Amino acid sequence: MRIKDTLNLGKTKFPMRGNLPVREKEWEKGWEDNHLYEQIQKKNEGKPTFILHDGPPFANGEIHMGHALNKISKDIIVRFNAMNGKRAPYIPGWDTHGLPIEQQLTKQGVDRKTMDLAAYRELCAKFAESQIDLQRQGFKRLGVLGDWDHPYVTLHPAYEAEEIRVFGQMFEKGLIYKGKKPVFWSPSSESTLAEAEVEYHDIKAPSIYVAFKVVDGKGLLDTDTSFIIWTTTPWTIPANEAIAANPRFDYVQIKADGKKYVIAAGRLDFMKETLGWENVEVLKTFKGAQLEYMTAQHPIYDRTSLLTLGNHVTLDEGTGLVHTAPGHGTDDFNVGMKYHLPILSPVDAQGHFTKEAPGYEGMFYDDGNKKVVDQLKENGSLLKLVWITHSYPHDWRTKTPVIFRATTQWFASIEPIRERLLDEINQITYMPSWGKTRLYNMIKDRGDWVISRQRAWGVPLPIFYAENGDPIITPETIKHVADLFAQYGSNVWFQRDAKDLLPAGFTHPSSPNGKFTKEKDIMDVWFDSGSSSQAVLKQRPELEFPADLYLEGSDQYRGWFNASLIISVAVTGHAPYRQLVSQGFVMDTKGHKMSKSAGNGISPTEVSDKMGADIIRLWVASVDASADVPVSMGILQQIAESYRKIRNTLRYMLANTTDFDPKKNALPFGELRTVDQYMMMRLNQVVQTSLDAYKVYDFTKVFKTVNAFLTNDLSAFYLDFAKDVVYIEAENDPKRRAMQTVMYAALSALTRLLTPILPYTMEEVWTFLKEDEDYAALADMPVVQQYPDTDDTLAQWQEFMKFRDEVLKSLEEARNRKDIGKSFEAAVTIYPDKHLAQLLSDLNTDVAQLLIVSKLTIADAAAAKPADGDQYDNATIVVSHAPGEVCPRCRMTREDIGIDKDYPELCGRCAKIVAAAFPETKETGLEA
Repeated sequence: MRIKDTLNLGKTKFPMRGNLPVREKEWEKGWEDNHLYEQIQKKNEGKPTFILHDGPPFANGEIHMGHALNKISKDIIVRFNAMNGKRAPYIPGWDTHGLPIEQQLTKQGVDRKTMDLAAYRELCAKFAESQIDLQRQGFKRLGVLGDWDHPYVTLHPAYEAEEIRVFGQMFEKGLIYKGKKPVFWSPSSESTLAEAEVEYHDIKAPSIYVAFKVVDGKGLLDTDTSFIIWTTTPWTIPANEAIAANPRFDYVQIKADGKKYVIAAGRLDFMKETLGWENVEVLKTFKGAQLEYMTAQHPIYDRTSLLTLGNHVTLDEGTGLVHTAPGHGTDDFNVGMKYHLPILSPVDAQGHFTKEAPGYEGMFYDDGNKKVVDQLKENGSLLKLVWITHSYPHDWRTKTPVIFRATTQWFASIEPIRERLLDEINQITYMPSWGKTRLYNMIKDRGDWVISRQRAWGVPLPIFYAENGDPIITPETIKHVADLFAQYGSNVWFQRDAKDLLPAGFTHPSSPNGKFTKEKDIMDVWFDSGSSSQAVLKQRPELEFPADLYLEGSDQYRGWFNASLIISVAVTGHAPYRQLVSQGFVMDTKGHKMSKSAGNGISPTEVSDKMGADIIRLWVASVDASADVPVSMGILQQIAESYRKIRNTLRYMLANTTDFDPKKNALPFGELRTVDQYMMMRLNQVVQTSLDAYKVYDFTKVFKTVNAFLTNDLSAFYLDFAKDVVYIEAENDPKRRAMQTVMYAALSALTRLLTPILPYTMEEVWTFLKEDEDYAALADMPVVQQYPDTDDTLAQWQEFMKFRDEVLKSLEEARNRKDIGKSFEAAVTIYPDKHLAQLLSDLNTDVAQLLIVSKLTIADAAAAKPADGDQYDNATIVVSHAPGEVCPRCRMTREDIGIDKDYPELCGRCAKIVAAAFPETKETGLEA
C-alpha cells in the first residue's frame, strides 16, 4: 500500500470549473420540467404572504443590464422570502401600449394613417407579444423564477376590462373631467405627454426683451411709456394676451436714454447693465397692484394686452413683468382663467401655426422664433436679443423639445384626494429614506393628470358623445364596455360603431335621434400600468392587496410609483404598497448611461452565454443599487474571480465531507473542540447578519458577510489547518468528525444563504449534500442557533486571531531570512505575557496545529525574553528551523521518525493512525 492511500484525501465530482453557460441552461430546463416554481408555492401554502408586485417593463427590445439589475433584485427578494417561511408568489408583468411600439412599426414600413385602425392595432399587439416572448426568455435565462406562463399583460382583455372599471369608479367619484388646459405637447409624437414622460435637456434659445406700449395707464402712466417683458420663447408672442405683475413688488417708471419704461424696481440695476442704459431717471415708484387692468399695445397685432396680477412673478430673472400667453403655460393659463382671457393656442398637433396667428400660418413653431424677432426689430419693439443655454422639457421617447399647448383633454383630478395621498405616503416605508420626500413633494405640487392621448395603440377612453356633444359616462355604459373588452379585447372599440358598443336599447335625452359617437383618444400608458393594483393584485387569487413591496428604478417616483398611488387611493382610499425600494441606473465606468446607440451597452444574454448568469447575479448582489451603479466587462471579470473563490471553497468542503453523513456522523455542539465551537459561532453570526440584511434588501451586506467568512474564517484559517486533521487522522476520529461537522454545517447554511443570489451554482452544490429536499430552493433558510457563552468565546478567539497574525508575520520574516521554507519547517517559541499565557491555556487546543507549525514551545510567562526575538505587545516570538526529518505522510518535521519499527518512515503519530486503520501494513509495509 502506498502512503498516499492511507490518507483521507478529499474527493468530489463537483467540478472546479462551473461551465455556467452550459450547465445553467440545463438547470433552467430542469426547473421548468419539474415545475419548481409550482413546487415552491405548494410547499408554502397557508404560510404568511409576502407580495412583491412586479412593475411591468415595456415590451420593446432585448433586455439590458438595467432590466437585469431590476429583475434579479426582485428574484433575490422573492426567493429569500420563499425560503424564509413566507408564501411569496411572483407574477411578472409587461407594459405593452404606447408610442414606442408605434415607432417600431413605422421603422418596419407600416403607415398608420393609411391603414384600418383596428388592423393597425392588431399589428401592434402582435409586435408586443413577440417582444414579451423575447424578454421572457431573457429573464428566465437570468434564473428568475416566476409564473412565466401566466404573466399579467396590459393588452390582455381581462386587464383592459379592469382598467375600464377603474376609470368608471374614478368618474363616479368626480375625479375625471374634460377641460382645456396647457399640457406638455410633443409635436414629434403628436400627443400630450404626462410629466413622467418629460425629461430635461439643455438647449440654446433666443431670449428677448420686448417693449409693450401703454394704451390705458389708468391715470398713473402716460401713453408714451412702455412695459418691458422678457421671454425665452419668442414664438409665443403671437399668443400673448396679458402681462403679469406681482402685486407686492415695487415697480418704477423710468426715463432711460430719453425713453420711458416700466419695470420692477428690484430689476433696475440688472436692466441698466443688460440694455446698456447710460442716463436713467426714476420718475415714479408704485406697487404692482396699481397696474391691474391697465392695457398695453400688442407688439405684433392690433389688439391690447391686459395688465394682470400673479404671485408667480418673481425677481429671479427678467424684468418683473411676465409675458402671458394663457394657451402656452400653466401659470399663464391660471391668470387667463382668473381674468377671463381667451385661451389662445395657435399651434396645431404637428407644431405648426394655425390661422389664429396671422402671418405665421403653416410655419413650424421653432421657425417662428426668428420671424417674431425680425418683426419686433422692424417695428422697434425689440430692445435686445440674447442667446442663452437653459434647461428645457423634451419628449423622453423622441428626445425632441416639447411645448406647452392648450388643448381639450381628459384629466384626473388630484386636488380632491391630495391630502389622502399625502397621508398614505406617510405610512409607507422607503429605501432609500429620501424616497419619501421625493414622492411627497411630487404629489404635493402635482397638477391634474392629463390622461388622454392622441394615439392609436392603447386602451380607448370609454366615453360616448351625444348628438349635442355631451359626454356620456354612466355605470351602465362602463360595465357594458368593460364586459365587451373582457370578451373581445379593446380592439372591439375600433371595430364597431358607437351604437354597437352601447348596451342594447340605450337612450339618452341629449340624443333624441338615437345617434352617438365615441371618443377617439386613448388613455395615458401610465393609467394602464398604474391600474395594476386593481387589475392584478385584487384579481389574482394568489396575490393580496396592498402589496408588501414595489421595487423599481428611481425614475418611477414620477412614473409607476406615482400613477399607481393616485389610482389606488382614488379607488380604494389606500396606497397599493407598504414599502417602496428604488434603485439607481446602470452606467458605464465613465458615468454615462448605457445604451446600444452610445455603443456602451452590455447585453445580459450575451454575458450569460459567455460567463454565466450567476456572474451577473453576483454583480447585482455586490453593488449598492440605491445609487447609480457602474458595470463593464472588466468589473464582471472581477466578479467572476470572486465567484471562482466562492466555488472553490465550497468544493474543498464538499470534497472533505464526502464520507460524512450528517445524520450519523455529526457531533453535538458540546462534543466539539473549542476551535470547532468557535467556527460554529462565527457561522451563526454570518447566518444572523445575512438574514437581517436580506430582510432589508441589503444584498451587498449578504455578499460581503458570506464572502468574508469564506475567505478569512474558512479558507485562510479553518480549512488551512484542516488538512492536518481531515487528511491525516483516522476516518472516524472525533477530531476529524468534528471538523466535518463544522464543514457540513457551513456548506448547508451557506448554500441556503446563497441560493437567492447564486441559484444555479447552489442548486448544483445541493446535489452533493445529504439533504431531504430535491432543490435548495425548497429548503428553508438556516436557523440562528443559541450557543452558550457565545460572547466570551468569540472575544477569546478574536484575541487568539490577533496573536495568530503576529505569529504569521514572524513566520514570513523567517521565510524571508531563508531560515524556513514552508511553515511546517518551523519551530516557534512563544514568550507570552500573563494574559496571553492564560489565553493559550484556556483554549485547550493544539495551538501548533492551528498555527501549522511542526513544533511550538510556550515559555513560562516569567521567563526572560530573548533580545533577538520578534517583539510584540503581549509576546516575544522566536522562529527557527524545526529539528528532525519530514514525515512523508503528514509533512511535519518531526524528531520521532521511525519510533515505530513497523513504520520506519513515519512519525509516531502517523504510525499509530496507520497501524490502527490498516493493520495489514505491519506485514506488507508502505510504499512511498
